[in-house]
Amino acid sequence: MTTMTPTEFLGAVPVDGYGPGFFRVGGKVYHGAVIVTAEGVLPWAGLDDHAPLLALAGKADVLFLGMGAEPAFAPKALAAALDAVGVMVEAMSSPSAARSYNVTLSEGRRVACALIAL
Repeated sequence: MTTMTPTEFLGAVPVDGYGPGFFRVGGKVYHGAVIVTAEGVLPWAGLDDHAPLLALAGKADVLFLGMGAEPAFAPKALAAALDAVGVMVEAMSSPSAARSYNVTLSEGRRVACALIAL
């Protein structure tokens, strides 16, 4: 398991670590794909499950999209749908997305991440 570097999140929920098939968020282990916001964690059915990502409108300005072990582009339809509701999407590997989420969260910004397990 890879553990993230501790920092201060002012009550928000950080990604603590990750490993094969799971993420540890706010001290709890979640298996499979997840959506993480400052308020908590939601299970996610993956790239075809747009509804919970679109529900981030007005709650997150940036969504870090973790595409698994390797970086990849966000599906065009998903990126366009998120852009239409005012959420900028940045696709990258899931470890990079978790780290980017934590750094941006620690800055007090409105951010979320959707992570596909390794």
